[in-house]
Amino acid sequence: MGDLNVVVLLGRLTRDPELRYTPGGTAVTTLGLAVNNSVKQGEEWKDEPCFVDVSVFGRQAETSSEYLSKGSQVLIEGRLTWRKWEKDGQTRSKLDVKANTVKFVGPGKGGGKGGPAAADGDGTPDLGEAPF
Repeated sequence: MGDLNVVVLLGRLTRDPELRYTPGGTAVTTLGLAVNNSVKQGEEWKDEPCFVDVSVFGRQAETSSEYLSKGSQVLIEGRLTWRKWEKDGQTRSKLDVKANTVKFVGPGKGGGKGGPAAADGDGTPDLGEAPF
């Protein structure tokens, strides 16, 4: 049986998206995502956050940068990637996610007025207007 590398995360952005471009002109946006896991400790439930860095490429990167902000809720589908680099003579490495799909779940910038994930009157997000 072959290997499978698929990640699906639903969480909130911990910071505003950071858009940059590669030398070849490809848009790359970096997202910081917090995903909470509720754990019962004794008689009460506590949230244990997991922090994940996500890279988004191409038109989705530009759209994510335009419409998302710190606190936005998003659904990410992608794959795990392992990065390795040198800093100050030390080798460092990190596991992060390369997004294939970014879906805006909650209100976008401006409190959900306009934007691709603005809520309908019933409170459900309208993802039909997403520009990608």
